Amino acid sequence: MTVKALHDIAAGFAQGRVIPYLGSGVLTLGEAGVPTSPLELVARLTAKTTVPHKVRSNLTGAAQYIENFKHRKTLSSLMTEAFRASAEPNGLHRMLAELPELPLLVHAWYDDLPQKALASRIDWGMAQGVSQTEHHGRWVNFFRPDGSEVTGPDPSIVADDMPLFAPVPDEARGWATLLYQPLGSVRPAANFLVSDSDFVEVLTEIDIQTPIPQSVQELRRDRHFLFLGCRFDNQLDRLFARQIMKRSSAKHWAVLPDPLTRNEERFLEEQSITRLELPLLKFVGELAEALQGQALTA
Repeated sequence: MTVKALHDIAAGFAQGRVIPYLGSGVLTLGEAGVPTSPLELVARLTAKTTVPHKVRSNLTGAAQYIENFKHRKTLSSLMTEAFRASAEPNGLHRMLAELPELPLLVHAWYDDLPQKALASRIDWGMAQGVSQTEHHGRWVNFFRPDGSEVTGPDPSIVADDMPLFAPVPDEARGWATLLYQPLGSVRPAANFLVSDSDFVEVLTEIDIQTPIPQSVQELRRDRHFLFLGCRFDNQLDRLFARQIMKRSSAKHWAVLPDPLTRNEERFLEEQSITRLELPLLKFVGELAEALQGQALTA
């Protein structure tokens, strides 16, 4: 099964039909210098400020407490500090950035390593989720490779002052690769979805796809997702993955070497995701060989 899956994934990448979906676990492949999991991140946040014991291991709850009692600026400052390290992209980041056909890359964590891996190219850009607390009326901001923001069109506003959709600037439609960061990122503008209230706003609308950029909705159509460094043992992670991959193909893969929870098993079955039980490092090495083989036979 793994050999066939590797062949199918490599062939899909060659055709631009596979969408990588990177989670925080991807950072364990190198010396990241930044939090590599929600538990590591919440430990960083709570080491700098006091929060109630009951939320000390709950990232979104701790972030909400800091936002409520220390101000949103304090939360943003702590998040920026946690991800400020000048880490370098690992082999997976570089391998993906070098793919000749990569229409969409989803990065569901707050670091900027995929951006750094793509930096040598000029034909890409970013769509980053933004907090309604700081950007009321907007779901997503778009950025060029140099970090400058792509402005307009303004979001359509309905009666309750919320946008009907996440509009896509004309310039962004011409990018060969769209880096979609639904949770935001430390760079270029330190936008983060991290507190309970951040996610309440998004989850209120995500079932009807409002916060997801139209370009992402178009690019995912009939394509396959490859989940790397992700776990689905948290309801929030499952909700985001489910909604981002909605209306894509019926064939996906996830590298999950560790034992699964019952919720994860159910999620994989519901979403037609094939589990690959290789350690992530081993999978990346074998995928690199498979991609090289595809290139030689092309």
